[in-house]
Amino acid sequence: MRYLARTADGRPLLGDDSGFVPLQSVYPDASSVRDALPRAASGLDGPAAATADPVSRDGLAFGPFLSSPGKLFGIGLNYAEHAADLSEDPPDEPASFFKPATAATGPGGPIRLPPVEQSDRVTAEAELGVVIGRTCRNVSAADADSVIAGYTPIIDMTAEDVLQRNPRFLTRSKSYDTFLVLGPHVAVPEEDEPLDDVEVRTVVNDEVRARNTVANTHFSPRELVAIHSEVMTLEPGDVISTGTPGAHRITPGDRVRAELDRFGSVGADVVR
Repeated sequence: MRYLARTADGRPLLGDDSGFVPLQSVYPDASSVRDALPRAASGLDGPAAATADPVSRDGLAFGPFLSSPGKLFGIGLNYAEHAADLSEDPPDEPASFFKPATAATGPGGPIRLPPVEQSDRVTAEAELGVVIGRTCRNVSAADADSVIAGYTPIIDMTAEDVLQRNPRFLTRSKSYDTFLVLGPHVAVPEEDEPLDDVEVRTVVNDEVRARNTVANTHFSPRELVAIHSEVMTLEPGDVISTGTPGAHRITPGDRVRAELDRFGSVGADVVR
Protein backbone atom coordinates (compact mmCIF):
# COMPACT_ATOMS: atom_id res chain seq x y z
CA MET A 1 0.00 0.00 0.00
CA ARG A 2 1.26 3.49 -0.89
CA TYR A 3 0.14 6.64 0.94
CA LEU A 4 -0.13 10.32 0.04
CA ALA A 5 -0.21 12.62 3.05
CA ARG A 6 0.61 16.06 4.42
CA THR A 7 2.34 16.99 7.64
CA ALA A 8 0.53 19.21 10.10
CA ASP A 9 2.54 22.15 8.73
CA GLY A 10 1.60 21.32 5.12
CA ARG A 11 4.57 19.40 3.66
CA PRO A 12 3.45 16.77 1.12
CA LEU A 13 4.61 13.21 1.75
CA LEU A 14 4.75 9.86 -0.01
CA GLY A 15 4.86 6.72 2.07
CA ASP A 16 4.35 3.03 2.53
CA ASP A 17 4.38 0.79 5.59
CA SER A 18 8.15 1.36 5.95
CA GLY A 19 7.83 5.14 6.37
CA PHE A 20 7.37 8.48 4.61
CA VAL A 21 9.59 10.71 2.46
CA PRO A 22 9.04 14.20 0.98
CA LEU A 23 6.83 13.80 -2.09
CA GLN A 24 9.25 15.79 -4.27
CA SER A 25 12.08 13.40 -3.44
CA VAL A 26 10.27 10.89 -5.68
CA TYR A 27 8.27 13.22 -7.93
CA PRO A 28 10.21 16.52 -8.26
CA ASP A 29 7.43 18.18 -10.27
CA ALA A 30 4.75 17.48 -7.61
CA SER A 31 4.60 20.35 -5.14
CA SER A 32 1.38 19.16 -3.46
CA VAL A 33 -0.65 16.02 -2.85
CA ARG A 34 -3.17 17.27 -5.40
CA ASP A 35 -0.41 17.23 -8.04
CA ALA A 36 0.19 13.54 -7.33
CA LEU A 37 -3.46 12.40 -7.41
CA PRO A 38 -3.55 11.72 -11.18
CA ARG A 39 -0.43 9.58 -10.83
CA ALA A 40 -2.01 7.70 -7.93
CA ALA A 41 -4.89 6.62 -10.16
CA SER A 42 -2.41 4.57 -12.18
CA GLY A 43 -0.07 3.58 -9.33
CA LEU A 44 2.75 5.23 -7.39
CA ASP A 45 6.41 4.52 -6.81
CA GLY A 46 7.28 3.94 -3.17
CA PRO A 47 9.78 5.63 -0.82
CA ALA A 48 12.48 3.23 -1.99
CA ALA A 49 12.75 5.39 -5.12
CA ALA A 50 13.37 8.54 -3.05
CA THR A 51 16.48 10.63 -2.71
CA ALA A 52 15.71 10.94 1.03
CA ASP A 53 15.56 8.46 3.92
CA PRO A 54 12.08 7.46 5.11
CA VAL A 55 10.71 8.63 8.47
CA SER A 56 8.37 6.32 10.39
CA ARG A 57 4.72 7.25 10.72
CA ASP A 58 5.15 7.50 14.50
CA GLY A 59 7.65 10.31 14.01
CA LEU A 60 5.24 12.53 12.05
CA ALA A 61 2.22 14.72 12.82
CA PHE A 62 -0.31 14.63 9.99
CA GLY A 63 -2.76 17.22 8.76
CA PRO A 64 -5.63 16.61 6.31
CA PHE A 65 -4.29 15.07 3.11
CA LEU A 66 -5.51 18.07 1.08
CA SER A 67 -5.25 21.71 2.11
CA SER A 68 -8.37 22.56 0.07
CA PRO A 69 -10.49 19.57 -0.98
CA GLY A 70 -12.74 19.73 -4.00
CA LYS A 71 -16.38 18.69 -4.06
CA LEU A 72 -17.37 16.82 -0.89
CA PHE A 73 -20.17 14.30 -1.39
CA GLY A 74 -22.05 12.43 1.32
CA ILE A 75 -24.24 9.38 0.72
CA GLY A 76 -27.22 8.68 2.97
CA LEU A 77 -28.68 5.28 3.90
CA ASN A 78 -26.15 3.32 1.85
CA TYR A 79 -25.81 0.46 4.35
CA ALA A 80 -28.89 -1.76 4.45
CA GLU A 81 -28.82 -2.27 8.22
CA HIS A 82 -28.39 1.45 8.93
CA ALA A 83 -31.44 2.29 6.81
CA ALA A 84 -33.42 -0.37 8.68
CA ASP A 85 -32.31 1.06 12.05
CA LEU A 86 -33.74 4.42 10.96
CA SER A 87 -36.97 2.78 9.70
CA GLU A 88 -36.17 4.05 6.21
CA ASP A 89 -36.79 2.22 2.96
CA PRO A 90 -33.60 1.40 1.05
CA PRO A 91 -33.04 3.90 -1.76
CA ASP A 92 -33.38 2.90 -5.40
CA GLU A 93 -30.71 5.49 -6.27
CA PRO A 94 -27.93 7.01 -4.14
CA ALA A 95 -29.21 9.63 -1.69
CA SER A 96 -26.34 12.06 -2.14
CA PHE A 97 -25.72 15.53 -0.75
CA PHE A 98 -22.90 18.10 -0.67
CA LYS A 99 -20.93 19.39 2.28
CA PRO A 100 -19.02 22.69 2.09
CA ALA A 101 -15.22 22.77 2.12
CA THR A 102 -15.43 24.79 5.35
CA ALA A 103 -16.85 21.70 7.09
CA ALA A 104 -13.57 19.84 6.54
CA THR A 105 -10.94 19.47 9.22
CA GLY A 106 -8.04 17.09 9.75
CA PRO A 107 -6.79 14.38 12.11
CA GLY A 108 -7.32 15.26 15.74
CA GLY A 109 -9.98 17.83 14.88
CA PRO A 110 -11.27 19.05 17.13
CA ILE A 111 -14.89 18.50 16.21
CA ARG A 112 -16.61 21.65 17.49
CA LEU A 113 -20.25 21.14 18.40
CA PRO A 114 -22.67 24.02 17.70
CA PRO A 115 -24.12 26.09 20.54
CA VAL A 116 -26.80 24.08 22.32
CA GLU A 117 -29.48 26.56 21.25
CA GLN A 118 -28.74 25.52 17.64
CA SER A 119 -28.27 21.79 18.20
CA ASP A 120 -28.09 19.59 21.26
CA ARG A 121 -27.87 16.23 19.47
CA VAL A 122 -24.92 15.67 17.14
CA THR A 123 -23.98 12.22 15.88
CA ALA A 124 -20.69 10.96 14.44
CA GLU A 125 -20.41 8.42 11.65
CA ALA A 126 -17.38 6.52 10.32
CA GLU A 127 -17.19 6.25 6.53
CA LEU A 128 -14.98 5.07 3.69
CA GLY A 129 -13.99 8.01 1.50
CA VAL A 130 -13.17 7.70 -2.20
CA VAL A 131 -10.66 10.28 -3.49
CA ILE A 132 -10.88 11.18 -7.18
CA GLY A 133 -7.53 11.29 -8.97
CA ARG A 134 -8.38 12.21 -12.57
CA THR A 135 -10.88 14.49 -14.24
CA CYS A 136 -13.66 12.32 -15.63
CA ARG A 137 -17.18 12.32 -16.99
CA ASN A 138 -19.45 9.35 -17.72
CA VAL A 139 -17.02 6.77 -16.41
CA SER A 140 -18.37 3.24 -15.91
CA ALA A 141 -18.15 1.35 -12.63
CA ALA A 142 -15.89 -1.17 -14.39
CA ASP A 143 -13.47 1.64 -15.29
CA ALA A 144 -13.73 3.59 -12.04
CA ASP A 145 -10.36 2.40 -10.75
CA SER A 146 -8.71 4.36 -13.57
CA VAL A 147 -9.94 7.64 -12.01
CA ILE A 148 -9.77 6.77 -8.29
CA ALA A 149 -6.59 7.93 -6.54
CA GLY A 150 -7.33 5.97 -3.39
CA TYR A 151 -9.32 5.75 -0.19
CA THR A 152 -9.36 7.52 3.15
CA PRO A 153 -11.10 7.20 6.54
CA ILE A 154 -13.67 9.90 7.26
CA ILE A 155 -15.75 10.98 10.24
CA ASP A 156 -19.00 12.66 9.21
CA MET A 157 -21.21 14.57 11.64
CA THR A 158 -24.94 15.36 11.65
CA ALA A 159 -26.90 17.79 13.81
CA GLU A 160 -29.59 15.15 14.14
CA ASP A 161 -32.16 17.32 15.93
CA VAL A 162 -31.92 19.93 13.15
CA LEU A 163 -32.57 17.26 10.53
CA GLN A 164 -35.45 15.77 12.50
CA ARG A 165 -37.24 19.12 12.50
CA ASN A 166 -37.44 19.00 8.71
CA PRO A 167 -35.73 16.70 6.18
CA ARG A 168 -35.19 19.76 3.98
CA PHE A 169 -32.68 20.95 6.60
CA LEU A 170 -30.21 18.21 5.58
CA THR A 171 -27.61 20.63 4.22
CA ARG A 172 -27.75 22.78 7.34
CA SER A 173 -27.52 19.77 9.66
CA LYS A 174 -24.39 18.53 7.85
CA SER A 175 -22.54 21.79 7.22
CA TYR A 176 -21.31 23.15 10.53
CA ASP A 177 -17.59 23.89 10.61
CA THR A 178 -15.50 20.77 11.50
CA PHE A 179 -18.37 18.39 10.62
CA LEU A 180 -16.15 16.34 8.28
CA VAL A 181 -12.86 14.92 9.56
CA LEU A 182 -10.62 13.88 6.66
CA GLY A 183 -8.12 11.09 7.18
CA PRO A 184 -4.38 11.54 7.52
CA HIS A 185 -3.67 10.06 4.10
CA VAL A 186 -4.93 8.76 0.80
CA ALA A 187 -4.31 5.01 0.79
CA VAL A 188 -3.38 4.03 -2.77
CA PRO A 189 -4.01 0.28 -3.22
CA GLU A 190 -2.96 -2.09 -5.91
CA GLU A 191 -5.08 -2.10 -9.06
CA ASP A 192 -8.46 -3.83 -8.68
CA GLU A 193 -8.15 -4.00 -4.88
CA PRO A 194 -11.24 -5.82 -3.53
CA LEU A 195 -13.38 -3.63 -1.31
CA ASP A 196 -16.27 -5.85 -0.23
CA ASP A 197 -14.39 -7.25 2.77
CA VAL A 198 -13.36 -3.84 4.13
CA GLU A 199 -15.02 -3.30 7.50
CA VAL A 200 -15.96 0.24 8.53
CA ARG A 201 -16.23 0.93 12.27
CA THR A 202 -17.60 3.92 14.20
CA VAL A 203 -15.65 4.06 17.49
CA VAL A 204 -16.46 6.42 20.36
CA ASN A 205 -14.28 6.45 23.47
CA ASP A 206 -12.62 3.20 22.33
CA GLU A 207 -15.97 1.38 22.09
CA VAL A 208 -17.15 0.16 18.69
CA ARG A 209 -20.64 1.61 18.24
CA ALA A 210 -21.33 0.44 14.67
CA ARG A 211 -19.62 -1.80 12.15
CA ASN A 212 -20.32 -3.30 8.75
CA THR A 213 -18.52 -4.32 5.59
CA VAL A 214 -18.60 -2.54 2.25
CA ALA A 215 -20.25 -5.63 0.75
CA ASN A 216 -23.45 -4.58 2.53
CA THR A 217 -23.77 -1.21 0.83
CA HIS A 218 -26.56 -0.65 -1.68
CA PHE A 219 -24.12 1.13 -4.02
CA SER A 220 -20.45 0.19 -4.10
CA PRO A 221 -17.72 2.88 -4.07
CA ARG A 222 -17.05 2.27 -7.76
CA GLU A 223 -20.76 2.50 -8.59
CA LEU A 224 -20.99 5.80 -6.71
CA VAL A 225 -18.14 7.23 -8.80
CA ALA A 226 -19.87 6.10 -11.99
CA ILE A 227 -23.32 7.42 -11.03
CA HIS A 228 -22.06 10.85 -9.99
CA SER A 229 -19.85 11.15 -13.08
CA GLU A 230 -23.04 10.90 -15.16
CA VAL A 231 -24.28 14.09 -13.49
CA MET A 232 -21.17 16.24 -13.30
CA THR A 233 -17.47 16.36 -14.05
CA LEU A 234 -15.44 14.82 -11.24
CA GLU A 235 -12.02 16.34 -10.59
CA PRO A 236 -8.84 15.50 -8.66
CA GLY A 237 -9.41 16.17 -4.98
CA ASP A 238 -13.16 15.48 -5.02
CA VAL A 239 -14.16 13.14 -2.20
CA ILE A 240 -17.16 10.80 -2.06
CA SER A 241 -17.92 9.67 1.49
CA THR A 242 -19.73 6.41 0.87
CA GLY A 243 -22.11 6.16 3.84
CA THR A 244 -21.95 4.85 7.38
CA PRO A 245 -22.75 1.54 9.04
CA GLY A 246 -24.17 3.54 11.95
CA ALA A 247 -24.00 6.79 13.89
CA HIS A 248 -23.52 7.50 17.58
CA ARG A 249 -24.29 10.61 19.61
CA ILE A 250 -21.24 12.60 20.70
CA THR A 251 -20.76 15.10 23.52
CA PRO A 252 -17.88 17.35 24.64
CA GLY A 253 -14.95 15.32 25.94
CA ASP A 254 -15.56 12.34 23.66
CA ARG A 255 -12.95 10.88 21.32
CA VAL A 256 -14.27 9.64 17.98
CA ARG A 257 -12.49 7.37 15.51
CA ALA A 258 -13.26 6.01 12.05
CA GLU A 259 -11.52 2.70 11.42
CA LEU A 260 -11.17 1.03 8.02
CA ASP A 261 -9.60 -2.35 7.45
CA ARG A 262 -6.38 -1.96 5.41
CA PHE A 263 -6.97 1.76 4.70
CA GLY A 264 -6.28 3.17 8.17
CA SER A 265 -8.08 5.27 10.74
CA VAL A 266 -8.65 8.86 11.79
CA GLY A 267 -9.61 10.21 15.21
CA ALA A 268 -10.75 13.54 16.62
CA ASP A 269 -11.62 15.06 19.98
CA VAL A 270 -15.04 16.59 20.59
CA VAL A 271 -15.39 20.07 22.12
CA ARG A 272 -18.00 22.79 22.24
